[in-house]
Amino acid sequence: MTDQQNVAASNTGAHGLSAVRLAVVIGALGVVFGDIGTSPLYTLQTVFNPSDPHPVPVTVDNVYGVVSLIFWSVMIIVTVTYVLLAMRADNDGEGGIMALITLLRRWSTQRGRRAALVLAGLGIFGAALFFGDSMITPAISVLSAVEGLKVVNESLDDLVVPITAVIIVVLFLIQRRGTAAVGRVFGPVMIAWFVIVGVIGVTGIAQRPEILKALSPTYALSFMVGHFDIAFFALAAIVLAVTGAEALYADMGHFGRRAITRAWLVLVFPACVLSYLGQGALILADPANISSPFFLLVPEWGRVPMILLATAATVIASQAVITGAYSVAHQAAQLGYLPRLRVAHTSESTVGQIYVPWINWLLMVSVLTLVFAFRSSTALAFAFGMAVTGTITITTLLFFYVARAKWGTPRWVIGIGATVLLVVDLLFVAANMTKLIHGAWLPLLIGLTAFTVMTTWERGRKIVTAARERLEGPLREFVDRLRTGQQPTIVPGTAIFLNRGNETAPLAMRANVEHNHVRHEHVVIVSIETEPIPRVPANERVTVDNLGYRDDGITHVTARFGYMENPDVPGVLATIDPAATEGRLQLDRASYFLSTIELQRGTGPTMAAWRKRLFIATSYITADAADSFNLPRDRTVIMGSHIDV
Repeated sequence: MTDQQNVAASNTGAHGLSAVRLAVVIGALGVVFGDIGTSPLYTLQTVFNPSDPHPVPVTVDNVYGVVSLIFWSVMIIVTVTYVLLAMRADNDGEGGIMALITLLRRWSTQRGRRAALVLAGLGIFGAALFFGDSMITPAISVLSAVEGLKVVNESLDDLVVPITAVIIVVLFLIQRRGTAAVGRVFGPVMIAWFVIVGVIGVTGIAQRPEILKALSPTYALSFMVGHFDIAFFALAAIVLAVTGAEALYADMGHFGRRAITRAWLVLVFPACVLSYLGQGALILADPANISSPFFLLVPEWGRVPMILLATAATVIASQAVITGAYSVAHQAAQLGYLPRLRVAHTSESTVGQIYVPWINWLLMVSVLTLVFAFRSSTALAFAFGMAVTGTITITTLLFFYVARAKWGTPRWVIGIGATVLLVVDLLFVAANMTKLIHGAWLPLLIGLTAFTVMTTWERGRKIVTAARERLEGPLREFVDRLRTGQQPTIVPGTAIFLNRGNETAPLAMRANVEHNHVRHEHVVIVSIETEPIPRVPANERVTVDNLGYRDDGITHVTARFGYMENPDVPGVLATIDPAATEGRLQLDRASYFLSTIELQRGTGPTMAAWRKRLFIATSYITADAADSFNLPRDRTVIMGSHIDV
């Protein structure tokens, strides 16, 4: 190959790589930024809402102060806390609060174990609050866009809720197509959204260019210090400008930190800032514009098309938290805080893109319930901020602990950074607590419910595991007894028993020997281990143990998977050297045995009675084991037992 050909090939490869990166950025725009990118629709309108329990008077100073607070809140919370800091604390590419909990477990020292456990508990509560965010965001976002119809014609008010409900149902129905397909469709729409939002913001700024002074932090500080009695309550609505920050972090596994960072800094952040400035200028020109500053900033001839575009954008806003909820739920299940859920990987090229059907339908029912119960974005706005601020504050705490434990960041740096960011976060939390009786109780109730379910499942799982180990008995003693005691009849073929570890005998195998008095010629006991990393390298996937004997045909295999992977037992067994399993396994005709447990409420003091009922009820949503481990159904045998909780 000539030098010229080499250069041409290199350029072609570079262009191809750039095209792939651009596609990922566009996909991220279509999935990740919908929530935070549509905040300009309702943030300023909510801040100056005259029906607010603590209304902010529309004065020149207050407009400057509010716009400045919005700008610096977005800068500190989204750009600094999430984009520049938290997104660097990834767990092998995966982000979100569950990834931080995993890092806590991995990097906490023995001396700091107690603090790590407390923070992990806070992290679980933060993840629970995120589920509340995932329910409220689609409702408030789509409602706020469809409510633009009232700006065009007041008589269309009665159609807002039905149209919103139809849009939400369609949104959840298309989720099974995956975030890659959704991102390809939604990406160009969001690019158009951000460009147009920025342009109409510029038109507003051009009318009152003095609004640009609000970019100075002095206006935010003077508003907070000089009008604290007003500014403090305003924070409960200003937080709407940063909704979607946690979804941005949780969705990192879908598109990567680099693509999300570039999209935020180059397009999303500038467009949102221009919109807030333009709306501020519009309110300065006429305080009556607080009724709908976003849509009134648009020329009258363009309002109907803008409503359609805003509706599409808010559907995409819902997408950000929906995919984030999939990631959080899947990680929680893999870490033992939820039952095993059925998960579909929706992209062959990007393994982090998943669809969790049970979570999808739960969210759809919850979102529709909120739409019909609250019926307006203004009513939901009081509830929205609580989930967001709680999750942000907990994420900040966990990040600084991880920064110290993992990277050894100096204490003085941790102290300064944590103090500044946590003061901001806690101010928002305190402001939203004042809305408790006006709707902020809702995300707290959702969060506490999810937290109770998750912690109950983790506790119950440990109780059941201990009881199961007592029933199963030591594996090596069982194998020794098979060799030295009365020999069961050996039948030809391969039997594969799934088990929870290599210390105890599978209940199904014990039942087969003790009741049927048979065992297969080749027996493989497979244990699935979920590692606290998203994906396990192929060379670390399998460990084979002959259990002390090389001629009895019984082998134990440990198969390791990351928490973002779906275990494929037949696929793993096919990669093992036949010499390691004492002969070639007949995988095309092998029988798979599963041990199932029927849970019963016992009288022991293991948990409170209501938690036992909750644990047993939660167990019913556990995904089918044969599907979860990719077992052939026509060759899978299920043998059961029961355990008292």
